[in-house]
Amino acid sequence: MTALTKGHLHSSFWVVDRRHFYIGSASMNWRSLATRKELGVLVYNCSCLALDLHRVFSLYSGLQHKDFIPSFWSKRLFALFNRDTPLDLTLNSTKAQAYVSSSPDVFSPKGRSSDLEAISRVIQEAHHFIYISITDYLPLLSSSAHRYWSRIDGLIREALILRKVRVRLLISCWENTHPLTFNFIWSLRSLCMEQTNCSLEAKFFKPRGQRDGSLQGINHNRFMVTDRAIYLGNLDWVGNEFTFNAGAGLVISHPEGVEERNPMVVEQLRAVFERDWFSNYTRSLPCQII
Repeated sequence: MTALTKGHLHSSFWVVDRRHFYIGSASMNWRSLATRKELGVLVYNCSCLALDLHRVFSLYSGLQHKDFIPSFWSKRLFALFNRDTPLDLTLNSTKAQAYVSSSPDVFSPKGRSSDLEAISRVIQEAHHFIYISITDYLPLLSSSAHRYWSRIDGLIREALILRKVRVRLLISCWENTHPLTFNFIWSLRSLCMEQTNCSLEAKFFKPRGQRDGSLQGINHNRFMVTDRAIYLGNLDWVGNEFTFNAGAGLVISHPEGVEERNPMVVEQLRAVFERDWFSNYTRSLPCQII
């Protein structure tokens, strides 16, 4: 992967019998499964989406012996569903729409929505609130020099100012948190200082300390929930992640007018976010002084 994109393979998903699948933040190692706070989605008996996610896996498999990225992809790798033509399905007895996304752009065959396109669509279609839980938030692209990367940060600003959507950011506080993260958060918060109906709240999730001084329970989630949809991905919201690293994402939305009161995925993920948001492990102050 490094030879192809100068990045790494950060995808975390399972496809079982091309019928069931898991996608989430957890890696298959002891730290993820025993010491970090992870979140994923497990979908049973959905062969259409499982096959589409399997095509992402097949793309990776086909690149293992190559030292270049093909100019044209096989039709067997083309996406079955995307942000413009999602899959209509019944999820937990509730009507829903879903599709799989991937990163980076050079790993997106015909029809495949990129993670950035998926995130953009979810943010742009939010009417009332956007709740984001991520390990790292840093709108910078770093190569030989740092430069501002506005793809997501700009969309959040538009949602705040132009559409008056309520935004909450829950970011992990750990040893690898970049100091500039706080600058960008304060910049977002400053937009709402003298604006009516503008609400940007940010909190930092700090894991509990151990006797040896190490941290346990790092909030390793990478998801977003709005009043309309959820996005669950493998990558942190950092410019380099989406540009160079390989990852996958899942978008699930509920059509307008759906009135069923069965536990919708949107409601379930919102409950998870609010549980963490109001927990004793979160603070509104920069994490260095918590």
